[in-house]
Amino acid sequence: MNQPPTQPVIDLRGATASLGARPVLRGVDLTVHSGEVVALLGANGSGKSTAVRSVIGQVPLTGGELALFGTEFRRFRDWARVGYVPQRTTAAGGVPATVREVVTAGRLARTKLGILRKADRAAVHRALELVGMADRAKDSVNALSGGQHQRVLIARALAGEPELLIMDEPMAGVDLASQEVLAAALREQVGRGATVLLVLHELGPLEPLIDRAVVLRDGCVVHDGPPPEAVGQHALPGHDHVHPHADQAAEPIRTGLLS
Repeated sequence: MNQPPTQPVIDLRGATASLGARPVLRGVDLTVHSGEVVALLGANGSGKSTAVRSVIGQVPLTGGELALFGTEFRRFRDWARVGYVPQRTTAAGGVPATVREVVTAGRLARTKLGILRKADRAAVHRALELVGMADRAKDSVNALSGGQHQRVLIARALAGEPELLIMDEPMAGVDLASQEVLAAALREQVGRGATVLLVLHELGPLEPLIDRAVVLRDGCVVHDGPPPEAVGQHALPGHDHVHPHADQAAEPIRTGLLS
């Protein structure tokens, strides 16, 4: 007997959204199933970051429908199942804090009244180890490099042991050593069955993990399938990342660091 299909983890249909008076999403459909790793690709201003911020409620939709884990967004409350890594920022937002304190904040949604149990402390330590920051746990986040800040932000999300991990440009401005560490941490999460939605400018060391790529242009989905193949100069030896490219007849997609 066939099993009934499971509900998608993310089900975004006909989504529209604006920033100020400017429309940014123009009827976006995005479905992510359990265990999938999906990359959102596109040029500056294509709507990648707005799409993921809409999924977590930071940017309200002006139209369309959104469901998480089969629950309509306005009724969804189980945010402990979701981990979010924002675009590059300082780990503590300017507030004096140690690495461990910042990462522990990502575990609080799993606790009762904010009281850490043995399992919670173990989850925090494991997250620190995954990103190679366990030896810096007592250090101030203000003493960290940019790549180390990004590791801490990812550890904060991992500490909650999320079923869905959403990451907005996790590799932007990060040194190669940190990229490899973060790719290994993500590989471990995928191995544990996590569902992942990533905003990326280039695939880099994450390319082997990507199941599907969704390419946005001007707030619309123009590709949903295997990651686009490198072409032209991007296919040359030593060029280890893939940018999304427009059809030859279309206006070329600009490439930039962040949306």
